[in-house]
Amino acid sequence: MRIDILTLFPEMCERVYSESIIGRSIAKGLLEIKSHNIRDFAANKHHNVDDTPYGGGMGMLMMAQPIYDCYMHVCEETGAKPYLIYMSPQGKVLTQEKVKELAKMDNIAILCGHYEGVDERVIEAIVDEEISIGDYVLTGGELPALVLSDSVARMLPGVLANDEAMEKESHYSGLLEYPQYTKPAVWNDMPVPDVLLSGHHANIEKWRNEQSVKRTKERRPDLLKK
Repeated sequence: MRIDILTLFPEMCERVYSESIIGRSIAKGLLEIKSHNIRDFAANKHHNVDDTPYGGGMGMLMMAQPIYDCYMHVCEETGAKPYLIYMSPQGKVLTQEKVKELAKMDNIAILCGHYEGVDERVIEAIVDEEISIGDYVLTGGELPALVLSDSVARMLPGVLANDEAMEKESHYSGLLEYPQYTKPAVWNDMPVPDVLLSGHHANIEKWRNEQSVKRTKERRPDLLKK
């Protein structure tokens, strides 16, 4: 899979996705992530990519042309038009089901807005979908783009050492994950549940399923309704 990130801060993105599991996956050739600096496609000598909004208002707005030219450059590199996602607080909130859907694609591109957002015309012209990572506002789209990239990348075959472990995680099956424990068996007078020390795999699995349902009911009852 290839992920292209269109941003004003490529170094910020590169520092994150070059580390840990995602960085190792890139090194192994399981995944390709590239950052593209929108400012490189500015049509003026000062490389300005923003201007004041028509009709007045606070802040600056990213101009359509540099974003469009950056996206067309990505299309030329890939030889096709990748599925373009704009990280926006107005988009649908990211879910694990959406992550699974995106992980099946060969190439996605992610547009990171900044300032007061981007010219609506470029959204209408090239954006396939707007996605939000939550009902709050950040200073830019880079952190949401990295969240989306990470969540999609870890779904790809071979990225995680154990695919079965991924299927047990919170939200994968619609439930929150059961509580987990490691050594020592007693810490601060708090023991690990006896069933986990029993070696009885059927009972352990039953306990884990029960705990997942219980935890979901207590913390995210909205998931059970779904």
